[in-house]
Amino acid sequence: MTRTNDDTWDLATSVGVTATMVAAARAVATNDDQLDDQFAEPLVRAVGVDFLTRWATGDLNVDDFEVAGAGWGLSQMPAAMAARTRYFDAFFSEAAEAGVRQAVILASGLDARAYRLDWPAGTTVFEIDQPEVIEFKTTTLEGLGATPKATVRTVAIDLREDWRTALLAAGFDPSKPSAWIAEGLFGYLPPEAQDRLLDTVTALSAPGSRLGSEAVPNIGSVDFDAAREKMREASDKWREHGLDVDFSELGYQGERHEVGEYLDARGWQSVGTPMNDLLAANGFAPVPQVEDNQPTMGGVIYYTSKR
Repeated sequence: MTRTNDDTWDLATSVGVTATMVAAARAVATNDDQLDDQFAEPLVRAVGVDFLTRWATGDLNVDDFEVAGAGWGLSQMPAAMAARTRYFDAFFSEAAEAGVRQAVILASGLDARAYRLDWPAGTTVFEIDQPEVIEFKTTTLEGLGATPKATVRTVAIDLREDWRTALLAAGFDPSKPSAWIAEGLFGYLPPEAQDRLLDTVTALSAPGSRLGSEAVPNIGSVDFDAAREKMREASDKWREHGLDVDFSELGYQGERHEVGEYLDARGWQSVGTPMNDLLAANGFAPVPQVEDNQPTMGGVIYYTSKR
C-alpha cells in the first residue's frame, strides 16, 4: 500500500515491519557473536511475523531470497546492523562521558538501548514512536522481566505530528545538553519532513548537544523505476514465504538535503562516516558494488553532529 501523510502502523505492518526486520538482523548478529543484544530475538518472537522469527532464529536460508543486481539483501543486513548498532552505542557512550544526561531516540521501534546500555546515574532516555509501537515494546519488555538502566520516558506520537510539544510535556529540558539519534529513519520521511525534524531537533538542542544520524544520500541520479523493481522482486519472494509487505512502497523519493551540510549551516559541526568505512572499521566486508544508478547500503552515511 502506498504511503500517505496520515498512515499508521504497528510492528507487523507497513514501516513497522522494517523495525522488526532490523531487530531480526540484530538477533542474527547476536547469535553469530557479532553483537550483544539479548532483547532482539525475544522481541521479534513477540511481534509474531513468522518469516522474521525464522530468520532471527536461524531457520531461514537467506540465499533463497537474494535478488541479483540489488545493493542490499538479507545476507548483508546482520553485518550492516551490527556495525550500525555499535556506532550508535558508542555515540551514546561518548555523549555520556561528556556529561550529557538526556538521550532521545527518534522512531525508537524495537531499540532496547535503555535496557542494555550502562547509562550513568541521572540519565533520562526519551523514546518517541507510534503509540502502538511504544505500547507493544514497553509491555513486552516488562513481560520479559527487563529493567531499564536509565529513567525511561515514552513519547507516543507520530514524528509527523507535534512531537516537540509531547517531548516537552514528558519532561525534556531544552536548556540542558541532549544526545539524539535518528537511526534508520530519514528514508521513511518525505524530504521536507526530514528538514522539519532537523529544524526541531536544532531548536531543542542546547550547546553541547549531539545528534547521531543515518543519512540517506542525495540520490537524484538514481534510476528509481529500476530500484523499485528490484525491491518489488524481493518483496514478491518474501511474500511467498509469509512476509506480505511491499517494501518498494515504504520510502519516499525526491531530492533531499545532505544531512551534514544542512546541520552545519544551522550551527552544528558534523563528521560523516560512509557505511563501507564503518563496516571496515568493525572487521566486516564492504557492501558489494552493483550496476550504475542503483542505491546500496554502502552509500549510507553516518553522521555525528555536535553543537
